[in-house]
Amino acid sequence: MSAAFTALILFLCTGALVPVNRQFRQTPDGILVFVASNGTHTDVVLPLHVPHTQGASWFRHFPDSSFHSRFGAYEYAAFGWGSEKFYLASYNQQVPGPATVLRALVPGPTLMHVRFLRHAPPAGTHVVAVRISRAQHQLLTAQIEAAFQSDSLNRYTLRNAAGYTANDFFFRATGRYHALRTCNDWTVRTLRRAGLRVPLKSPLAAPVLHQVRQAK
Repeated sequence: MSAAFTALILFLCTGALVPVNRQFRQTPDGILVFVASNGTHTDVVLPLHVPHTQGASWFRHFPDSSFHSRFGAYEYAAFGWGSEKFYLASYNQQVPGPATVLRALVPGPTLMHVRFLRHAPPAGTHVVAVRISRAQHQLLTAQIEAAFQSDSLNRYTLRNAAGYTANDFFFRATGRYHALRTCNDWTVRTLRRAGLRVPLKSPLAAPVLHQVRQAK
């Protein structure tokens, strides 16, 4: 058991240092997307309106038509995947206690967190901007769409009527959250499958931002 645990820790540590898709290059004048972090959790930030691409139709998935009237003029949305228990325990700016954190380490249900942004987030320590091709954007959009649970009309299933603020919401997601499949692992897999540079494996946010930032 101790040998297996040691091997797992080594894998997680070294995986954060090893890039995949290292051949990725940004697309001049391409579609501007972002990877953002609050220090522990990462989101993929995509434009809500990109003409002639799949991403132009995000609003068709939302179950309430008021989403378009309320957020149709917004420019971006941040998408994050994570533990339902952890997300819901974080309401009212609460920090989840040790019991919630431990429960999140075993397989449990997940949510997609969608946060609408009026404008593109400013690049900085916790926000990395990347320009990608239309084909990469289409792959990225498809990966994010697949993370949502949908009804028979391909509309996302709203979990709560409100999120942390008036501009964010939780939807039921696919997949199970556990110690080896965290929110940051979801970001890594999502970006990797779209061809972007990411670490091989990272349960932490910082290595994700670092590898994305290396893309030229």
